[in-house]
Amino acid sequence: MTSAGKADRKASLDAASWLFNVVTSVGIIIVNKSLMATHGFSFATTLTGLHFATTTLLTVILKWLGYIQPSQLPLPDLLKFVLFANFSIVGMNVSLMWNSVGFYQIAKLTMIPVSCFLEVVLDNVRYSRGTKLSITLVLLGVAVCTVTDVSVNAKGFIAALVAVWSTSLQQHYVHSLQRKYSLGSFNLLGHTAPVQAASLLILGPFLDYWLTNKIVYAYDYHLISMSLIVLSCTIAVGTNLSQFICIGRFTAVSFQVLGHMKTILVLILGFIFFGKEGLNHQVVIGMFIAILGMIWYGNASSKPGGKERLPSSKSQKNSALSESSEVDEKV
Repeated sequence: MTSAGKADRKASLDAASWLFNVVTSVGIIIVNKSLMATHGFSFATTLTGLHFATTTLLTVILKWLGYIQPSQLPLPDLLKFVLFANFSIVGMNVSLMWNSVGFYQIAKLTMIPVSCFLEVVLDNVRYSRGTKLSITLVLLGVAVCTVTDVSVNAKGFIAALVAVWSTSLQQHYVHSLQRKYSLGSFNLLGHTAPVQAASLLILGPFLDYWLTNKIVYAYDYHLISMSLIVLSCTIAVGTNLSQFICIGRFTAVSFQVLGHMKTILVLILGFIFFGKEGLNHQVVIGMFIAILGMIWYGNASSKPGGKERLPSSKSQKNSALSESSEVDEKV
């Protein structure tokens, strides 16, 4: 295959991977919003545990069918990843509870500069001036869309700090593990999902009770809520898989920048499905600014020198990442 053909094939797979992530991520937000806001199922941590339990079941079936080949992930790396991932989930839930919506959104926006910092320090990545400015424009647009009242207290600030750093470290670690151990997305999920499911299902009910003063076992389960829970768990499999695929194919920073497109889509779909409140001139202007920033970022980061990894004595071969991508394409 010629180099041009390989580039076109890679671009097509990148677009398909990103579309997969957008569809599943936006879909699960809409389903969860209906489940929690309309039907009162407010047990977010326990629900996340169920998501990973469903993902674990799928990986077990795929291993049994031979679609996932045996692989190795050392226990210290596995536990480190699960620690970051669980702190991310708990930190986000607690941050949303203790902070205003405005400060919660501001905290989420800081994940991009934190991810940039991690790439510069840990991966020796350098950004061009245009790439930095495009990221700033994306942040500005999303801030205009989502930030309203901003108030903060000491414990809320600490919760947001834990959420931002743990999420950024988790996303950076996904990319690192896939490169280091030649792991495809299903392989990595097969290692991490069972541990996350077990830990979240054990701790989730206690954490949810602390956050909501409600017991998950006392919830009045009925056909509609159960159907939405099953649908949420089904979509979550695709969300978890697509996140690993996208971070493996892109980087944590690109994943965060493009991820704000999902914020824009959620605002639009929220307007369509849940009413007109929340969509005003400020939101429309913010959407326009953010989309311009995303287009600029895609153009700036793809140019020579826009975003490049500098030579390092500790640099690793890139064959692991290409092998990981090939496994994802075959699956």
